Amino acid sequence: MAADPLQRLADDCKAEALRLGFSVCRIARADAIPQARARLDAFLAEGRHGTMGWMAETVERRGSPRGLWPEVRSVIVLGLDYGPDEDPLGVLAEREAGGISVYARNRDYHDIIKGRLKELGAKLVARAGRLGLTGDVKVFVDTAPVMEKPLAAAAGLGWQGKHTNLVSRGFGSWLFLAEIFTTFDLPPDPAETDHCGSCRRCLDACPTGAFVGPYRLDARRCISYLTIEHAGPIPPDLRPAMGNRIYGCDDCLAVCPWNKYAGIAREAKLKARDDLRRPRLGDLARLDDAGFRALFAGSPIKRIGRDRFVRNVLIAIGNSGSPALADDAARLIADPAPVVRGAAVWALGRLDAGRLARLRCALDPDPAVEAEWTAALRPAVPGGGVEPTPVHESV
Repeated sequence: MAADPLQRLADDCKAEALRLGFSVCRIARADAIPQARARLDAFLAEGRHGTMGWMAETVERRGSPRGLWPEVRSVIVLGLDYGPDEDPLGVLAEREAGGISVYARNRDYHDIIKGRLKELGAKLVARAGRLGLTGDVKVFVDTAPVMEKPLAAAAGLGWQGKHTNLVSRGFGSWLFLAEIFTTFDLPPDPAETDHCGSCRRCLDACPTGAFVGPYRLDARRCISYLTIEHAGPIPPDLRPAMGNRIYGCDDCLAVCPWNKYAGIAREAKLKARDDLRRPRLGDLARLDDAGFRALFAGSPIKRIGRDRFVRNVLIAIGNSGSPALADDAARLIADPAPVVRGAAVWALGRLDAGRLARLRCALDPDPAVEAEWTAALRPAVPGGGVEPTPVHESV
């Protein structure tokens, strides 16, 4: 008896996905995540999305696959592993180097996956035609309002850990996700169950206390959000805990015990560039716009722009305790970008408050930068607190 054509189509799709270089391919029903919308609503209602207003704007489409495409019947979820070849937390002890998240140390994964995903989608439709089936597909790589992690868990790629990220028994924390929505009613794979148990390493590892509880993240305190999504000045109370993390943060991912089963990324374009493993903060602080674009051409880092990136570098410089980096902070006090000037004032105030005071010559036209000056030059008093701010006089 011939196999069911939809089962054959699903099997062929999975085999072709592996041939194209994906690490894993599973299938979920389009209605497999009914609980996701309620969790999203709570996240937004509590303001835990910070300045990511686009999440609220797309909530109707994001809440379920059919909100995005009413005709979808199945979601093919694919994973591409990007496991590091060294401990990603090792760089955090090097005070004059910057820590870049594992996923951003080489090519933008969107560019790597998109072509393969489109090819897989086209082959799926062609194969369906040969099986006497008709249908359509849409492909997504973190470019549309898709609840990727709940869908990946429903498809059996892993489960959402207490840090809200996907954890895989075969790949640990290191999987990029992509989806093909299709009108074909493909046989679903069994969902994965939660294997976190009593472990809370990810929760305890967070430098800024971004987890308000297991499975509950407050993005406003998350270093990945602060260094990538947040455009303005970083809240002063969170800056010291950021250490030298200048783009993203892997702490909660890296400490997961399931990483012992993860391998090293097979895709050459996802392996860390040597110059991005431990980049020197001084070199990064000296980047102008052209230099930034040249260094990060093809990298996901390019999308935040030079000013936001140098802001992050200056926070790391301020946390370094290294007098050798004071010149870089001092030079950027005159930068055209207010977000850079403000971070430079904070950084130099941490490294050499006396020098900062000598550089004070006029009020900054940007109120946020002026507030940085006021805070940085406010003298501390014994026993805690600060002296009242004196009336400013230009010199």
